[in-house]
Amino acid sequence: MSSSWHRRLFALVLMAVAWSASAQEPADPAPPAASAVDYIIGPGDKIQVYVWRNPELSTSVPVRPDGKISTPLVEDMVAIGKTPSQLARDVEAVLAEYVRDPKVNVIVEQAASTFSQVKVVGQVKKPQAIPYREGLKVLDVVLAADGLTDFAAGNRARIVRQVNGKSTEIRVRLQDLINGGDLKQNHELRPGDVLIVPQSRF
Repeated sequence: MSSSWHRRLFALVLMAVAWSASAQEPADPAPPAASAVDYIIGPGDKIQVYVWRNPELSTSVPVRPDGKISTPLVEDMVAIGKTPSQLARDVEAVLAEYVRDPKVNVIVEQAASTFSQVKVVGQVKKPQAIPYREGLKVLDVVLAADGLTDFAAGNRARIVRQVNGKSTEIRVRLQDLINGGDLKQNHELRPGDVLIVPQSRF
């Protein structure tokens, strides 16, 4: 084999390695708010409150309709609207009156509240609420809803999301995603998101 062929082969290998490394790096890193630890607790969720070195204080409890929980030594603690880590810190603050340097971990065992769902409404064949799972994306929700109707204005769809108590919107060009394969439109969803597909204007 010629030395020029070897040089070309070596160059191709280097390009492949560089491409593989770049492919492993997220092109658009998700902001911290999108991480699983920021799950928002809601009524109906079942949570485990684990107190390190104090098994008698550890328990699994449902979040009541009033949005509160009760555990040993902690009565009527507001859980709704908090992340598991925020609730853990609040429980620690109360337990500090009884336990020296308490360490608390809160785990959502069963997500059952509306905060743990993603809704798809409007011009889809089966509007519905879909249980959230990590990695859920727009296309997953559209497929679960059996696709768009004939009257859908797919490229005017939008995701309505609550961020720090404020409503924000993310535009989604569904037609470009479904028919054109534009994966940039396949946004990752968060608990509580609502995907709205409007009707075409005639």
